[in-house]
Amino acid sequence: MADILQIKNLSKRYAKTVAVDDISFNVKQGQCFGLLGPNGAGKTTTIEMMEGILPPSSGEILFEGKPIDKNYYQRVGIQFQHTAIQDFLTVKETLSMFANFYKQSLSSAQLIEMCALQEIVDRDTRKLSGGQRQRLLLALAMLNDPKIIFLDEPTTGLDPQSRRNFWQLIDNIKRQNKTVLLTTHYMDEAESLCDEIVIMDTGKIIQRGTPNTLLKDHFDGVLVTLPISIEPKLKSMQLDYLRNNQVVEIMSANVDQTIRTLLENEVPLEGMQVRSPNLEDLFIKLTGHQLRG
Repeated sequence: MADILQIKNLSKRYAKTVAVDDISFNVKQGQCFGLLGPNGAGKTTTIEMMEGILPPSSGEILFEGKPIDKNYYQRVGIQFQHTAIQDFLTVKETLSMFANFYKQSLSSAQLIEMCALQEIVDRDTRKLSGGQRQRLLLALAMLNDPKIIFLDEPTTGLDPQSRRNFWQLIDNIKRQNKTVLLTTHYMDEAESLCDEIVIMDTGKIIQRGTPNTLLKDHFDGVLVTLPISIEPKLKSMQLDYLRNNQVVEIMSANVDQTIRTLLENEVPLEGMQVRSPNLEDLFIKLTGHQLRG
C-alpha cells in the first residue's frame, strides 16, 4: 500500500512547553492508524496538525507526496470530540445543511445507509441517544466522500453495544479503501480496529507497529494477576511484578511453574486471574503509568 500521509520531524511548541517533539511516521492508504497516549501525551495536538487545524512549529505534513494546501480540506473528513449541531432540525435536514459546505458531497441516501441512520432520519437531533449522535457525526465527517477520516475519541461515553456497533461502521468504511486516523483511550478498540499504532508520551513516539507485533515483541507468556495485598510476599520472594491499581501482575512464561512457586511460598491464590497481555499492559511496561492517566 502507498503512503497517503507522511509526517516528517513534526514539532509543536508553546512558549516553554513542547507539546510534540520531532516525530516522524507514515500512514498507508486504506489502513486504520491509531494514535494512543494519555492526556497530555501530544496525540490531540498531533492529529490537529494533521487535520490542518494547527500549524506546526517545525516539520512538514505531506498528503499524497505534496504539502497540504487549501484543497486538502475537501479531501478529509473530521469527527471532533465535540461538535455543535443545529437545534430543531432532523437528522436528514442536518445532513442537507452540512452538505452545502462542500463543492461535492455524497447523497443523503448514501450516508443514511453507510452510517445506519435509517430509523432516525426524521428525528429531532436533540432527541438522539449518544450512539445515534455519534453515527450522525460520522455521517457528517463522510459527507464529502473523503480519502482520510479523522476520528478523535469517537466512542467516549458510549455503552458497550453502541461502541461495538460503531466499530462495525468503521470496518465498513475501511473496506472502501478509505484511511482512518483514530485517537482512543479504549485499548480493546485499538486492538480491534487499528492496523498500525503509534504510542506517544510527553510529545514523543515511544513505540510504533501493529498491535500483535508490539505485544509479541514485549511479552513472552501471560499475566498472572493477584490482589495488591500479597505484594509484601512477592517482595520477600524477590519476584518481578508490576503494580496496576489494586492488583499486582506477574509475567509468566510457564503458568504451572509460577503457581507452584507461589504455593511453595504460601502466597494465597484467592482472586487470581490469568490473562494475555494487552496494549494497556504494554503502555504500563513502557512508561510506568496507566494509559488512561
